[in-house]
Amino acid sequence: MRLVLNVIWLVLCGFWLAIGYTLAALVCFILIITIPFGIASLRMASFALWPFGRKVVDRPDAGGASLIGNVLWIIFAGWWLALGHLTTGVALCLTIIGIPLGLANFKLIPVSLMPLGKEIVSTDEPAFR
Repeated sequence: MRLVLNVIWLVLCGFWLAIGYTLAALVCFILIITIPFGIASLRMASFALWPFGRKVVDRPDAGGASLIGNVLWIIFAGWWLALGHLTTGVALCLTIIGIPLGLANFKLIPVSLMPLGKEIVSTDEPAFR
């Protein structure tokens, strides 16, 4: 079932959301000082391409730098990526088939706002490592 949902996701919204994250990463790489934001954005682009069967968890070693970075990320890039997830989620929820995909989009909003200090793991992996 994950494969079917991921393929439908990729066709309907995953590809475009991944392009948004990749564009944010390219801007961050050009500005050099924001390379850590670009790396986080590319991580989110891969998650936006294939989200079912994976989840985002907080990294235990994330500290104050992640908090400061997330505030800067929200100001400069996170809000428009979250807006993309919101509009795509609402559009997908207009159809019965798209409701699971719309709900997945809504779950990506907090991560698109604060990607630093997060890790993408498989849902098959144990929660404690």
